[in-house]
Parts: sequence; C-alpha cells; structure tokens
Amino acid sequence: MTAPATETTPGPTLNVVLFQPQIPNNTGNIGRTCMTTRCRLHIIHPISFSMDEKARRRAGLDYWHLVDCREHASWEAFLDREQPRRLWLYTTRASRVHWEAELRQGDYMVFGQENGGVPPWLHDWVAATHGAQARLTLPMIDDPQARSLNLATAAACAIFEGVRQMTARGAPPYPLAR
Repeated sequence: MTAPATETTPGPTLNVVLFQPQIPNNTGNIGRTCMTTRCRLHIIHPISFSMDEKARRRAGLDYWHLVDCREHASWEAFLDREQPRRLWLYTTRASRVHWEAELRQGDYMVFGQENGGVPPWLHDWVAATHGAQARLTLPMIDDPQARSLNLATAAACAIFEGVRQMTARGAPPYPLAR
C-alpha cells in the first residue's frame, strides 16, 4: 500500500469508491488505473470475491502492493472513516455529464455494482447530502442495448477527466509522463 499523505507528500489525486463490486477483473483493472494515477481505491463490502493474497497472486495482480487500497466493511464504515466532503456518484440514471462537474484533487467518485449500480437509497443519500448535481453520467448513445459501460472503463474515463481538468487549471495532480 502507498504511504499516507504527509505535509511533503500530496494526498491522492482522487478517491475511487467501488460499492460492493462483483467482478474481480474489473476491480483489478481499476486498481491498476488508480496505481498509475496516484488515486486511492476504496472497496465497500460485501464483495463477491476474495481479496486475500492467494487470490491476488492467482489473478496475476503482482502490482497490488503498489495500489493505495482501503477496504470498508460497509457504506457506513466508509463514511465514518473517510467523511468525504466532495463526492460524485457515477450513474446511468443522471442527466449531468461528468465534464460539467468541477473535479478537484481528493474528490470521491462512487461507482456501483456491475449488475445494477447502487441501490436507490444511495442515490437518495447523494442527492440529500451533496445535491442532485453530484450525480454524474458518462454520455452514451440513446439505445437500450447500450445500457452502460464496463465498470473499469467508466472509472478510467472519470479518473482521466479529473486529471485533465486539474492539469488544465495549471495544477497537474502528479508529474505527467510525456
């Protein structure tokens, strides 16, 4: 795991929150994206697979020790520990496109399960706590067969939009490889 931020080391670029993920390959993919962008990954339990070292080795996640990952027993445990001030829920049930939000370093980006997203109570909580504008979507074609993006793809799109915005404001969140 990455060392926590100190006065000399900046905090995470963004906080990527996976609400009860179901597919280990997506979580592994998102972990790699977080590692390469200095984001912190939060995994909200229960999850549908093992995160122990043996399972990670079997899955070929030889980089996992470099992922800044925090596991939380529940949504409530996550809130108690993290107390997020700025939080965005990525969902197909929103109308606000994610580039309309001003993404800032340290923001929390929440992604739901691969099969169904987050429950209605979490949509309600986000709207009540952070405002309806905190529910974001990635623009897709209007076709019921194109119901959503793969979770790892959606997370990567969101992360890199955040990095793009921070860099465009003259504050890249980490030294960029050219």
